[in-house]
Amino acid sequence: MPPPFRWRSIVAPALLPTLLFTIGEGAIIPLIPSLAAQVGADLATAGLVAAMLLVGQLMGDLPAGWIVARVGERAAMLGALATSGFGIAISALAPTAALLGVGMLVLGASAAVFALARHALLTTAVPAAYRARALSTLGGVYRLGLMIGPFLGAAIITLTGETGAVYWLAIGALVGVAASLLLLPDPEQLLRREIVSDRAPVAPLDVLRTIGRRRDVLARLGLAALTVSALRASRQVLLPLWAVSIGLGDAQTATIIGATAAVDFALFYLGGWLMDRFGRLYTAVPSTVGLGLGFIVLAVTAGIDNPIAWFIGVAIWLALANGIGAGILMTMGSDLAGRTDPAMFLGAWRLILDAGGAAAPLVLAALTAAFSLAVGAGVLGVLGLVGAGMLGYMIPRHLPRDTEVP
Repeated sequence: MPPPFRWRSIVAPALLPTLLFTIGEGAIIPLIPSLAAQVGADLATAGLVAAMLLVGQLMGDLPAGWIVARVGERAAMLGALATSGFGIAISALAPTAALLGVGMLVLGASAAVFALARHALLTTAVPAAYRARALSTLGGVYRLGLMIGPFLGAAIITLTGETGAVYWLAIGALVGVAASLLLLPDPEQLLRREIVSDRAPVAPLDVLRTIGRRRDVLARLGLAALTVSALRASRQVLLPLWAVSIGLGDAQTATIIGATAAVDFALFYLGGWLMDRFGRLYTAVPSTVGLGLGFIVLAVTAGIDNPIAWFIGVAIWLALANGIGAGILMTMGSDLAGRTDPAMFLGAWRLILDAGGAAAPLVLAALTAAFSLAVGAGVLGVLGLVGAGMLGYMIPRHLPRDTEVP
């Protein structure tokens, strides 16, 4: 009989590295449009540069499943850290918006490998009865990092007067992650996984073959889940762009986004409990409806009086909607992947989701250039409502009814 699951068993191998890594990301993400503006980008180009982080994640998903299946979670995460440091260095030294976009691309690709390694680790280690809460906790820790990072970034900007100082914070966070992985026991051993000394040979294109084998569920439930990923990714780009458009300063932007991240973080365990207790449907649909409505409200408030107050209010609403859905996409992916060698399917699942995450900010940038930022927000809001309807239809048909919590 396997040992009983203990929550503290996932802290060191999965949650601590996630927190440190995301603090570094969280310091940079709200300021990408401002960093791009400093090297000559206009509003639409700044949105495109911010989208490169998500395009990089999409590009990283293709090899990520192969890398994790081939070398294991720990080695994959260490390699991702080195690549992230390279991407940050490119960004910090970039004299143009184009080179800054390249740095964001590299950073996004490395983040994809790091994220898949953590996801695969918890998929195999956590019993199904606790899966949603464990993955929601992972999502909650990600949100905690996105909350702490902007506050630390704002403090550093205030102290130094330089927006680029956030790069040093990100490098420090990467060093902390590397130390935790090197000084603590191997995650696979710490979680008492059955270690396979000779991993099954895998090919780099096995993710594409997995997509072919599982194309039915990926084309149906994956397409519905893609809309959630698109809204979440767009939110990370839209809010900083909106802040720039209404004249907020860098420190103010980082502080407001950090504060809303606290709201986002506060709801993660509730969302996981609801999923384990009642089913995935009861968080996926309300969360997606809330995100869609928030985008639409932001669009219709463009140009009205007191734009900062409306911006803060909508940002809090979006945080509430996003927080209740913490971990839902990872949980559905783990449900479909199973606990035996999940990395290849999770690579395919994340590739589909990140396609939406990468495309949506590009669409937002294109709509901003052709029409306005408000039009882009409104279009994506309508997409969110359509996606909520698709999830309501697809989840009962592809995921079994979840058991109650023990």
